[in-house]
Amino acid sequence: MNALSLLKIALVVFGIAFLLIYPLAIVWPSGWAWHEGAPSSNDYYMMIVGVYFVLGIFLILAARDPLANKSLIWFAAWSSLVHAGIMAQQSFGMTGGMNHMGHLMGDVPALLGVAVVLGGLLWSADKSAA
Repeated sequence: MNALSLLKIALVVFGIAFLLIYPLAIVWPSGWAWHEGAPSSNDYYMMIVGVYFVLGIFLILAARDPLANKSLIWFAAWSSLVHAGIMAQQSFGMTGGMNHMGHLMGDVPALLGVAVVLGGLLWSADKSAA
């Protein structure tokens, strides 16, 4: 299987994962939610859920023709890397008495995976298409 085919699969898989951010916070709050209580009890978290839900839809749509959607895929990769870096640093702090170390085993490595896989596959697919 070539890089372009793998990229198409990865876009759908990560797109679906982004659609499931809210349920993940219900099932595993210490790895996916940054506040106490239900996911819907925090306005900031619901904003993040909305942004990632829309990004998930667009990643799934980009799977039809990834090379025509390079800027979206690079945005998903680089923003995931930056987001993971910030969350990793914040995991070592305590906010409102909450310990956020669970994120180092939840959303931080998940976003690093998104960044590495999408970036690496797009780079490989683009290189072989040239």
